[in-house]
Amino acid sequence: MDPSASSAPAAAPPPTQPSQDNQHGTKRQLDEQINTDAGAKRPRTDAQDAVPDAPSNANGGVVTESNGVAESARQLAAESKQNESVKEVQAKTIVDAPVAETRGLPKGTAPIKQEYLVKVANRIVEADGAVDDDAAEAKTTDSRDRGGDAGGDKKKKRKGLNEKRDFGRSQDAKGLCYSRATFNENSPGECRFERDGKRCNVHHNIREYLAEGRRPDLEVFSGQCPIYEVSGDCPMGWKCLFVKSHSEEVTHEDGTKELVLLKDPSRKKTIIPGEESFPGTVNNVPTQRKIELSRKKYDFSKSQAYVQWLEKDSEIMQKIFNSKQAEGVSKTHDQKVQEYRAAFIEPPLKPAEKRRVYFGRETPVLAPLTTQGNLPFRRLCVEMGAGLTYSEMAVGLHVLQGQKHEWALLKAHESETRPPRFENPSAAPSGYDNSRDLKFAAQIAANQPWVALKTTQALVESLPHLRLIDINCGCPIDMVFKSGAGSALLDAPAKLERMIRGMNTVSGEVPITCKLRLGVRDGKPTAQKTIERLAFGESETSNAMGAPGCAAITLHGRSRQQRYRSDADWGYIANCAAMIQQYKKEKAALTDTVRAPDDSTLPNGGKMFFIGNGDCYSHVDYFDHIDNARVDTVMIARGALIKPWIFEEIEKGQYLDKSASERLSYIEKFSRYGIECWGSDEMGIGATRKFLLEYLSFTHRYVPIGLLEHLPPKINDRPPAYRGRDDLETLLASNNFKDWIKISEMFLGPAPDGFKFEPKHKSNAYEVEAEG
Repeated sequence: MDPSASSAPAAAPPPTQPSQDNQHGTKRQLDEQINTDAGAKRPRTDAQDAVPDAPSNANGGVVTESNGVAESARQLAAESKQNESVKEVQAKTIVDAPVAETRGLPKGTAPIKQEYLVKVANRIVEADGAVDDDAAEAKTTDSRDRGGDAGGDKKKKRKGLNEKRDFGRSQDAKGLCYSRATFNENSPGECRFERDGKRCNVHHNIREYLAEGRRPDLEVFSGQCPIYEVSGDCPMGWKCLFVKSHSEEVTHEDGTKELVLLKDPSRKKTIIPGEESFPGTVNNVPTQRKIELSRKKYDFSKSQAYVQWLEKDSEIMQKIFNSKQAEGVSKTHDQKVQEYRAAFIEPPLKPAEKRRVYFGRETPVLAPLTTQGNLPFRRLCVEMGAGLTYSEMAVGLHVLQGQKHEWALLKAHESETRPPRFENPSAAPSGYDNSRDLKFAAQIAANQPWVALKTTQALVESLPHLRLIDINCGCPIDMVFKSGAGSALLDAPAKLERMIRGMNTVSGEVPITCKLRLGVRDGKPTAQKTIERLAFGESETSNAMGAPGCAAITLHGRSRQQRYRSDADWGYIANCAAMIQQYKKEKAALTDTVRAPDDSTLPNGGKMFFIGNGDCYSHVDYFDHIDNARVDTVMIARGALIKPWIFEEIEKGQYLDKSASERLSYIEKFSRYGIECWGSDEMGIGATRKFLLEYLSFTHRYVPIGLLEHLPPKINDRPPAYRGRDDLETLLASNNFKDWIKISEMFLGPAPDGFKFEPKHKSNAYEVEAEG
């Protein structure tokens, strides 16, 4: 019997009626563009490769039965029909009473087919379709999640509070001493507290700890430890919540019994030199390095020398360009430029030749995403075809303070160290070597040149797997903006230029890039002038020092003030792209020929790449921006959060109607990858659960394209009340965080006592800490 047979919708849908044609297309157009419902024509997926003989469900999607997960999912979906939580997607209450006459869909409403719509009373869809996807950067919580009504309290819309959310406690009832955690029962290590004659307040007896100090082993993943399965050695030891899968009790010749941890060298992968940590994780910075930074004992002499020169040079510029002649008449600009050039002092260091990088049509970029852009999520996106990836934005000052959390953001998975796809040698800069390239890049935020320079030096000297370093000039968060970092740099182009020049000087062979917005205020874009300055430098300094050396610029088509109230301005992005193309073709015809930079200071042998960002939600959007806006490639943010397989769609050039079972398999993968990244103990499982719930707070927004009246889907469209094609699809569309917790329990076991989740995402505001 087909396992999907039990996943019928909560109520049988009404007879299918022909959809009314509209200006965007027809049902026939949808069917012509989607071949995924026909099994013979459906492109093969990772899940199908993993389980080649798995049966298909009614939607043509693969059903994976490993560990009984699919059956458990359907049972959960069936149970959810009996409670209020799953009805969140059906707007609280399904009623039989007559409903008001159907009117045209308001602007910004997803065009769902009539047979999947749910008739509800008092269902209101905002007519303006406005979407505020930046509001979560304030880290507020949804009033519904505190037991209140979703509306009414206008104070909930306050932004910029940056309140810390409470996730409760994820730890053992009584811990196990580290002198016992990874040792066999009869061969313990030395407890530093006992050594110093002090009392240790945690368990020293392994059997007591397993019986009283922690909860029983989890039954998910068939009770097998994901870390041990891929490495043959679990660093969590007895604290692992799957410890039974890699431990046993042995009886010695003298009759004594001992609990021992197992190791299986045959499972161990080849460890990348210098990367001895969790399996597959690279850029693991030694603790000693962080201690040196926190105690201000790290050698920053290189950066400090340049910073001191930069301060002197700034003093000279201010003195000259603010000076007046004796009779009180202002000097002409040309006179000041000549005076500055005469007083110019060479910097103590010159930039080293940079490694060539490439951005092209075949390299879609995953944007730097706060919170959601973690290692397991990037790993999932790389599997689906992401060409290039960025770390979450690391605050430069916190990096220099040696904060563990900030350095953890800069870890990468080994899949991110492999070269990106490369299919167009003619578009690559001279000297580009794809075999030396990799996918992973770091993004930092800094408000002063000295912070940017020292952070750059620390990164290139500590992270062996780093494609490039990007300076964030677009973050709209109030706390970042008011500190002078992020989008505040858009109003300080001179400071930004000095930052990039200095970063290039201390970055060795690692290229420097930046990410911009249109500007700070609506209707007053400054990006064109900023791009020109970063490409060639300000006239006073370019002749003496050459170009700043920015290898690539990414432009998000919104201002800071605009946030997500309207669509990204791809027309402006196209104008900037045209400007850059014109500069490339007509260098010799520049109005101010003195500004033509020295080729030796240009990155990539003179080729500066330009990347567009904003509202990309399908392969159609992606290729349209490349072909019409003439950008080198597109950076994808929210589109990847909602449907990570957007990269697969781009690679295959078609829409993919992912079944609920396939989408559930991605959630399972994320859970495995999270455990491998953060650990299989109580704290590691808790961290994985937290980030999985953040991930689910976006994936529930996905409306399967098989339910849409016409294409293309739009990222800012909001669905009316609807049911999926089966119970699992309906469950995955739930906007109730309690359903997300239940889904997490399928792969991470029951949430521990005291666990809390306060989602920053509001279904009625579509909030996200992402740019694009």
